[in-house]
Amino acid sequence: MYYADPADEGEPSSGFFNFVAILFLSILLFSCHRPAAKEITANFTSEPDTVKVQVAKPQPTAPPKPVKKKKKIYLTFDDGPNKGTRNVLDIVQQENIPVTFFIVGEHVFASIGQTQVWDSLKMATNIELCNHSFTHAHNRYSKFYKDPETVVKDMEKTKESLLPENNIVRAPGRNSWRIDSLHFTDIKKSKKAMDSLQKAGFVVFGWDLEWHYDPKTLALKNTADELLNQIDSVFNNDKTKTRDNMVLLAHDQVYQKSADSLQLREFIQKLKKKDEYELALASSYPGILK
Repeated sequence: MYYADPADEGEPSSGFFNFVAILFLSILLFSCHRPAAKEITANFTSEPDTVKVQVAKPQPTAPPKPVKKKKKIYLTFDDGPNKGTRNVLDIVQQENIPVTFFIVGEHVFASIGQTQVWDSLKMATNIELCNHSFTHAHNRYSKFYKDPETVVKDMEKTKESLLPENNIVRAPGRNSWRIDSLHFTDIKKSKKAMDSLQKAGFVVFGWDLEWHYDPKTLALKNTADELLNQIDSVFNNDKTKTRDNMVLLAHDQVYQKSADSLQLREFIQKLKKKDEYELALASSYPGILK
């Protein structure tokens, strides 16, 4: 039987003291080598963090292209009303273009049919009616222009009876101009007559290009495409009386035949597709005061 030593019950043994000593040293060593905790502080006076947003710089835009000024074409028809005038009127109305008709006074009163065409011209929209004399000089031009007073009276007769509000005239058988500072006389013997017309208050309106026809057959000498090429050439070579403005002369009587009427329509349709040109009435020509 084992009997405990009385000394063992009252005091701890030396082994216990050794264990405690080792434990204490371990704790001490661990605390000495433990890294110091980082100090966390709140700074309420500092500026808040900002988020930088990078905005793309606007790219430079190309300047708008300048609007190119269009060249003007004044499509004019002489000698109506006659057998071709109705066809011309129908075509230009269907194509919705501005056109100027130079009227011969005698032709208006020559027949019931011509008077009816005249009435249609007056009622039409986008149409301008101007003076091409009363008698058309009876086609005896040299004799007609020898007497300037007769020329003035002939124009005044058409003005008073048919066109009281329009002073724009075209001299029969002559390509002469009297518009503001634009003075041109194709045949010098008729100069006094043209000057007399201007003094009487008329604006004498010539042309830059003619759509020629055979006077015997009344058939066109040029196709629509050929005329368009001529127009381009005249403009490109600056051959008009006023830069970028062209007066085109045609004659009503040519278009009584279907073949020539088709050429007129084709010409108008192709001209409308050319962005560099626009059609206008005679009264809008530079220098003409309404």
